[in-house]
Amino acid sequence: MVKKTQSKDIVCGVDIGTTKICVLVAESIEDGGDFNIIGIGQHPSKGLRKGVVVNLEQTITSIEEAVGEAEMMAGVGIENVYVGIAGDHIRSINSTGVIAISKAGKRHVGENNLITEHDIQRVLDWAKGISLPMDREILHVLPQEYIVDDQPGIKDPIGMSGQRLEARVHIVTGAIASAKNIVNCIKGAGLTVQDLVLEPLASSYAVLDEDEKDLGVALIDIGGGTTDVAVFFEGGVQHTGVIGLGGENVTKDLAHMLRTPMHEAEEIKINHGCAKISVASNDDMFEVPGIGGRGTKEINQEILAEYIEPRMEEILKMAKQEIHKAECWPHLSAGVVLTGGGSMLGGLVDLGEEVFDAPVKQGGAQISGNLLDKKKTPMYATSIGLVKYGMDSHRSPVSFQGDENKVFNRIMERMRDWFNEFF
Repeated sequence: MVKKTQSKDIVCGVDIGTTKICVLVAESIEDGGDFNIIGIGQHPSKGLRKGVVVNLEQTITSIEEAVGEAEMMAGVGIENVYVGIAGDHIRSINSTGVIAISKAGKRHVGENNLITEHDIQRVLDWAKGISLPMDREILHVLPQEYIVDDQPGIKDPIGMSGQRLEARVHIVTGAIASAKNIVNCIKGAGLTVQDLVLEPLASSYAVLDEDEKDLGVALIDIGGGTTDVAVFFEGGVQHTGVIGLGGENVTKDLAHMLRTPMHEAEEIKINHGCAKISVASNDDMFEVPGIGGRGTKEINQEILAEYIEPRMEEILKMAKQEIHKAECWPHLSAGVVLTGGGSMLGGLVDLGEEVFDAPVKQGGAQISGNLLDKKKTPMYATSIGLVKYGMDSHRSPVSFQGDENKVFNRIMERMRDWFNEFF
């Protein structure tokens, strides 16, 4: 089959996870902001640990396999991709920048105190002027609110009059080496990175609506190697964090407790796993294969839940600690949204409501077409969010060849405009 060249109407999102590489190819629908998924590629992830590349060659091979599968299904050759980045090297901090309204470039007296895009750029530059270790770089600068003179709570100050402009922002940083290795893997697979996007933010773009972000909501994306947290309030990002535990830890627990191979433990978790003992079934009986040819044994879902619940409770409690760092827990009226492959365990919503003492739901993305099973959208939340971002960006591909030390400055400039959409 001859593959078509990737056009501007076709976007590809690549979620480089600890346990799997997921690639989605989407085509925009004319006269609308929606899109159809036309290709899906998935391959076991080898060469990563907790979202960080530990073997470049294995990671490149895994990406090539997943991309090739998606290309075959879509009938399109992929060249440019939007890539998610996560890992426990991610750190975040809130910062503030203040400037006097500039009169430069304003021709008339009446325009002297009007806020322009140039003023927004200046105040955000001041806000990101924080001291960082030499091995870290800014990935995103996400505006929370602007203050014009003494008036807070402004989301878009352009065109307003004032003497003093203040910006409160959320800054996400990452280890330079870790992010460069992600970019190098994408390049090694023969692809061009259009943008790197922090994965919990990409997931939020897929599963949260504006009302939830305004009222206050915590998104918990439970992946294979890590669990990502993003807290929103009044339309802005208040906190992001990464926990070094995920669904893979549950699989390891089961493999150890049941004395079964890892791949068998993963299958048992997917087909019979339950995160809450009180809702598990005694009647769901299944066989557990032994290691090295040893015999099988039969257990039920309730016994399985006894192994799963403690680990999932630990992950949720650690996520709760991250959420409290945002210092706006009492204002999260929309509660907690769980997404990611790890959120698909039965009984997890019940366990979440017990841990958080707040409304909890499983978050899935709204998509068009029948190619992707609607029930499995939490597993693809990051990939769908990357595609949604790509559809909205309308930017030319950016090559990362040349001075890679400037990669993240370019990423930050592009990402700032996108996250203004939260306002």
